[in-house]
Amino acid sequence: MDEEGKIVRVIKVAFFLLLLSVVPQLDHANAEQQSYQLHAQKEYAGFLMELPEQMKRFTYDSGYDFTYPDAIRGIYVTGPSAGGANFERLTNFVDGTELNAMVIDIKDDWGNLTYQPEDDSKYKEIVEPYIKDTEKMLSTLEEKEIYPIARVVVFKDSTLAKLKPEWSYKEGNKVWTNGRGEAFVNPFMEEVWQYNVDIAIEAAKMGFQEIQFDYVRFPEGFEHMADSLKYSKGKYTNGKDDVQLRVDAVTDFVKFAKEQLEPYGVKVSVDIFGYTATLPEAPGIGQNFSKISEHVDIISSMIYPSHWGPYFGIQKPDLEPYKLIKEYAKVENAKREELASPPISRPWLQDFTASYLGTGNYKPYGKQEIEDQIKALNEEGIDEFLLWNAGNHYTENVDYTPIN
Repeated sequence: MDEEGKIVRVIKVAFFLLLLSVVPQLDHANAEQQSYQLHAQKEYAGFLMELPEQMKRFTYDSGYDFTYPDAIRGIYVTGPSAGGANFERLTNFVDGTELNAMVIDIKDDWGNLTYQPEDDSKYKEIVEPYIKDTEKMLSTLEEKEIYPIARVVVFKDSTLAKLKPEWSYKEGNKVWTNGRGEAFVNPFMEEVWQYNVDIAIEAAKMGFQEIQFDYVRFPEGFEHMADSLKYSKGKYTNGKDDVQLRVDAVTDFVKFAKEQLEPYGVKVSVDIFGYTATLPEAPGIGQNFSKISEHVDIISSMIYPSHWGPYFGIQKPDLEPYKLIKEYAKVENAKREELASPPISRPWLQDFTASYLGTGNYKPYGKQEIEDQIKALNEEGIDEFLLWNAGNHYTENVDYTPIN
């Protein structure tokens, strides 16, 4: 061995003996703690290298800079509005008020994408490209500090039911439709889950900060028609009754979506029928307020006064928006208090007149009715809300923070 080799060997031996003197012997009392410390180290080329105790997971960066507001106060925006002349009007409207967010249709109530995807997109058959330039749209929202939420309608999907009848419900040889001619796809099928989650991922990559899933349910009244329709139950054949199987499927979808979206750094919210919070679970549609709430960041109950029958002792709820919202908020708060980690409550409120209820059952909704709903929420400690108007014509001069 040459002189240089002897020197290197002496240095290695000395270093090894030094390590033996530094690293303590493990005993039964401190074995768990020492083992943890040693697992946070890695030996490399004769040296011990410290590693972070927890490696940071990959998070997608869309390049936009949005900050979650003090409390979301938002409006619903259709694809045509987001991609047309209405967009400037609506952004200026939000910018001039205490409002600060928009829920924008990305997959609409018919199952169509509302934007133009990449040329090689697998969704090119379902495109209604109202929004021609998503980058311009999101840059405008970023400039005006309007928080962007992507609405993805999940299981109400006439387009997908037509393309994939085997993913839907059959009535004889035809795809079943409801009284409004709308078709649904099957929450029991994991292929449908992935189809929708992939669209949500595209929205996250665009720069949306939150994905809001709507129509996360079976068709209304499904318990009365389930036995007469042909459809797959997928893996949901484990002996539970049909109500619990539907609850499991809907809940499992939400859990799956939340897990799949985790790397993209977006929040996840779900729209849910308001009455679901007042029941153990909605038997036909598969919504269980508590179980869904375990897997979302935000829960958005649709509590428009016009959508309730006699409830909470109120015979005509549309005539008493303050009382209806107040009573609902008490029930939901009690339900959320039972949860170990409750999501943010952000209900949908009514900014439209429900004249279809007939004379004596409705009243015109304007500034007072909007403020009454918000005030009722705020008094019960719920500061976030969303306003629904299908035509995107929102009431002017409303105080959106009425008790501040």
